[in-house]
Amino acid sequence: MIIVAGHLIVDPDVRAEYLAGCADAVRAARAAPGCLDFALGADLLDPARVNVLERWTTPEALTAFRGDGPDDGQLRAIRGFAIEEFTVPPR
Repeated sequence: MIIVAGHLIVDPDVRAEYLAGCADAVRAARAAPGCLDFALGADLLDPARVNVLERWTTPEALTAFRGDGPDDGQLRAIRGFAIEEFTVPPR
């Protein structure tokens, strides 16, 4: 299993709009083959932070979904990020 976890930083005044604009991407990810979970959410303490958590069955499933990544509008809104990818060995 692949776990992607971390956070994005966006301007606090556009965070709600940014998250609303991600709804289609979240729906698409959750429907994608190999997606076990995909969530983006507003941080409870930091008004600029968007928390990220993804779980995928394989690296190939993650790569197939990612394609070219976020659209230009989403990229422009991101001011910083700290995202890591972890591989969890099968039990």
